[in-house]
Parts: sequence; structure tokens; C-alpha cells
Amino acid sequence: MIDQVGACRFATTREGTHFDAVVRAIVYQQLSGKAAATILRRVHDVYGGKPPTARRLLATADAPLRAAGLSQQKLGYLRDLAEQAVTRKLAFARLDTLDDEAVVEALTRVKGVGRWTAQMFLMFRLGRLDILPTGDLGIQNAVQRAWGLAERPQPVVVETLGAAWRPYATIACWYLWRSLDP
Repeated sequence: MIDQVGACRFATTREGTHFDAVVRAIVYQQLSGKAAATILRRVHDVYGGKPPTARRLLATADAPLRAAGLSQQKLGYLRDLAEQAVTRKLAFARLDTLDDEAVVEALTRVKGVGRWTAQMFLMFRLGRLDILPTGDLGIQNAVQRAWGLAERPQPVVVETLGAAWRPYATIACWYLWRSLDP
């Protein structure tokens, strides 16, 4: 697979804040990349072309954010995220110092942020190298293809196979995702 994909180009996204990264993750949930990018750009346009701060997001009426393309449900998720940031129930500044499971626990207290979203944050924002998102459909599909399985593997199978990738499961996942690229 490494020969097929080539050199590892795994990279984290460090621009913006941790808050911005979770806002982006929520906006991108269950949307195509292109549609999500358009909605996120429109949300930023509401704030003069920049990502909103938690306080500004809380102070913004629903109408312009809904007009930007946010569903009522995602808007509720973003408001919960912003509320937790403002009240410091979610200490973004400390996330870098927490172990992986503590980060997952902290982020999944936000409405609309599940384990998968927290794992993507760990991988692509914090650069944690041993994250294995066993519930990720792309990972499951790549494992099915690479191992010649008749069916997409359940998370427990991915976990069992992934034990061999530790302590670099993130890098293995990067290769698995890239192996699905045409």
C-alpha cells in the first residue's frame, strides 16, 4: 500500500484556533467537502470573512447563519460549542496537554460532536500519531479492500488488525484513506 500511495504527506491544520477547528468539523459533518466549504465560507462572510469567535457567534441572530446554509440542528451545535467555550466548560487552551481519551471526553460533551469528530481533531489538529477511528467508513472500506474481505469489517475487526499499526495508527489510517483515492 505504501508503494502504491507513495511518500506520507500527512499534515496537521494549525491555522486558526482549536475553536475554529471544531466549528469547521461541525459544519463539515455529513456534507460533501464542496458544499461544506461553501457554507463555512458564507459563515465566515457573516463575520467579515473571518472565523467567528465564540462570543460573536453567541451574539449573532439565527437568520444570517441560517441564510449562510447552516441547518437549525448544526446552528444549535455551534451555539453549544460557543457557550462551552465562553463559560470555559471546554478549555480549548488545555486540549494540547490532555491525553487522547481526555480530549475525546472533553469534545464529546459538546452537542453534535461525537467520537469520530473528536478523533479527527486529535489526528488533524493536534497531530496525535496513534489514533484509530474504527468506526470510520473510509477506514473500514480500505481495510475490506486491502485484506480482501467479503464484507466491510466491523470496528472490532479494524481494532484487532490495527493493533499492529501502533504507535502510528494515524499514519496507517492516512495510507488507508489514500489507498481509496482513484
